[in-house]
Amino acid sequence: MAEGFPMARAGEVIGLLGGSFDPAHEGHAHITREALKRFGLTRIWWLVSPGNPIKARGPAPLASRMARARALMRHPRVEITDIEAHLGTRYTAETLRHLMARYPGVRFVWLMGADNLAQFHRWQDWRGIMSSVPIGVMARPGDRISARMSPAARVFAAARIAGRASHLLGRADAPAWCFVNVPMVAQSSTAIRAAGGWSGADTGPHGILSSAP
Repeated sequence: MAEGFPMARAGEVIGLLGGSFDPAHEGHAHITREALKRFGLTRIWWLVSPGNPIKARGPAPLASRMARARALMRHPRVEITDIEAHLGTRYTAETLRHLMARYPGVRFVWLMGADNLAQFHRWQDWRGIMSSVPIGVMARPGDRISARMSPAARVFAAARIAGRASHLLGRADAPAWCFVNVPMVAQSSTAIRAAGGWSGADTGPHGILSSAP
């Protein structure tokens, strides 16, 4: 496999957790471990994005965020990647199209917090994303009701897999999504930056990246 792209074999079920990880924290690690338990995944790849197209200020340099993520998330079934930087994609829909073409026979599952589901209808080609890969949604404090009542949840209500059957998600055909309640770690990248716990912030203008809408 080309440099920057992890190895994956046909038949594997790979969960994809995208974001700026600016910085990565225990909350990210926690939902990753929970997703491995809940959704029938072989492995999870973190997609550390070059930037976020809906944020005005750029994140810390990609190399710094990758190093922090690798130091934090040490698990034999989790790989920290900068795939989107190599692909040059700006949006999740683009990233998924490229990955599905590059890894024939590999099943991908997109992972997100319930807060993302609540505004998922604002993502570029969100219907296409929902129709191309199963989606695993993990509840965060205060987001349960808004997520379940979101436009995406209503449009794809018939494709929802019950939480008690979450282990079937990885092998389900899209559209399929599953909402699970998990004990959450009350940490956020925003709070860490505000408290001065992350010194790598790039305050200048930044290009755009994916793993976001």
